[in-house]
Amino acid sequence: MKKTLILLAGVAVIACADAEPDDLNAFPAAADGKERHVIRVPALGNEEMLRIELLVGKEIEVDCNQHRFGATLTKETVDGWGYSYYSIDEIAGPMSTMMACPPDEPKTLEFVTANLDDALLRYNSKLPLVVYLPAGYEARYRIWAASEEMLKATVE
Repeated sequence: MKKTLILLAGVAVIACADAEPDDLNAFPAAADGKERHVIRVPALGNEEMLRIELLVGKEIEVDCNQHRFGATLTKETVDGWGYSYYSIDEIAGPMSTMMACPPDEPKTLEFVTANLDDALLRYNSKLPLVVYLPAGYEARYRIWAASEEMLKATVE
């Protein structure tokens, strides 16, 4: 009897190890008119020296002017879990400078981003970075690394 229980317990542990954990269970589903975007990053050494730059926007046709969307990124916490996630309720624009473009210059398709404050987020390979955006917009990202060298400020 003891051997059977030990064997069954071992099989259960192996089955749990093979199962893919659903790391999004704690996060709410996207509300109507919104989409949940998920960023998973690989485990790297010195993660405290890394940041994820969140870029939110969409591809649109643009002329020679500088184009941007306006948005406010809000950090929220999953109740009972303490996990952070981010959301944008509204995206305004696009807005652009008003330079006179050459009349024969064709428009091009470009990923236009929203101006976000505090868009350098903590790098954490153990949890997904979850962002809720209005439907039709994309979340893209870049990984930034700090230099190991520390510089000293002057006293003035």
